[in-house]
Amino acid sequence: MESYLEFEKPIATLEKKLQDLRDLSRSEGMDFATEIASLETKVAALIDETYGKLTPWQRVLVSRHPNRPYCLDYIEALFPDFMELHGDRAFRDDPALICGIAHWPPQAQKKDVCDLRHEGSILILGHQKGRTTKQKMQRNFGMARPEGYRKAIRLLELAARMRIPVLTLVDTPGAYPSLDAEERGQSQAIAESIRMMFDLEVPIASVVIGEGGSGGALAIGCANQVMMMEYSTYSVISPEGCASILWSDATLAERASEKLRLSAEDVMKTGVIDSIIPEPKGGAHRSWEQAFENVREALMERFDPMIALHRRSCAARLSGGKAVPTHFSDERVAKFRAMGAMALGRTKTDPVAEEEAPRPRVKSKVPAEKGKPRAPAPAVRAKAKSAKAAAKREASRRGR
Repeated sequence: MESYLEFEKPIATLEKKLQDLRDLSRSEGMDFATEIASLETKVAALIDETYGKLTPWQRVLVSRHPNRPYCLDYIEALFPDFMELHGDRAFRDDPALICGIAHWPPQAQKKDVCDLRHEGSILILGHQKGRTTKQKMQRNFGMARPEGYRKAIRLLELAARMRIPVLTLVDTPGAYPSLDAEERGQSQAIAESIRMMFDLEVPIASVVIGEGGSGGALAIGCANQVMMMEYSTYSVISPEGCASILWSDATLAERASEKLRLSAEDVMKTGVIDSIIPEPKGGAHRSWEQAFENVREALMERFDPMIALHRRSCAARLSGGKAVPTHFSDERVAKFRAMGAMALGRTKTDPVAEEEAPRPRVKSKVPAEKGKPRAPAPAVRAKAKSAKAAAKREASRRGR
């Protein structure tokens, strides 16, 4: 079933007229080619106009669009031989976090593109939200619990032993913040997953395909190449969570989204991501096939050279030949340290950061004159006067 966001309603109206005209042309055998072409031009122009001036909150809504392709949709299209692996070997499996093995390279969506190479296996991790109500409950809306991240850690260790590259697909509002998740060590699981990703001596690529929220996204997002879909979002917290903390009102999420600077363009400026993957006109939900192909092309451009270097290094090591140096772990550490240095620098020079920073408390509105001491506050003067009166009474009593 087609779903439209509120700001997409004018587009939906035009598209319905266009579809009705096409149906009429087929059923009645009449030629409406001119009218259809005119309507198609209007629809395309309206989509360009609407998506060319999206507000931050509208971008959040697009990243959450119910018809947007999810992690398993990308996996089934690009890696049809994907084999899912389950369980953290300590508590249970977490359906919100998909983990498994597949063959590289990804399958092309265009029939005229044929790539028969087989360069070994890769590990794929990704958040899965679920599309129907039952699936959403089963997948916990893409919010992973500690067992999900421990499952990821277990398979990252497997990737380290087998020396296979890692691809992650991020789409979560954040890690699940329930009491039972905290009791089972949610924060520790996220921290261990981040540490494991920094330690791996294999290439890692990450693609934010929808929402990238909080530590739940970062737990599988510490990669050599971090890419974002054009209308996805990436932030330290969801807009609703930010509004709840700052103003104790989750309904102010739209206001919070303007302050978070969570769009792909904003995140690119801060150096958090390496590239933006263009989406089909009107968003990935309008053309899944084109979205899959765009992701495949981005992976082949940015991830495939790293995998090729890694394969050569492994082959040289096995054959006893001259070693091919790789520094994937060191590059990740240096990259994220540079982000921290940039953030520290921005807090001193960024006018927005200065505007939003807490202002120091002003002790007195009237400054003291030069060369004269500042007058004490009224409460201090009253206290001094009371102490002086008490001293006089005590002196008088002793004199008698």
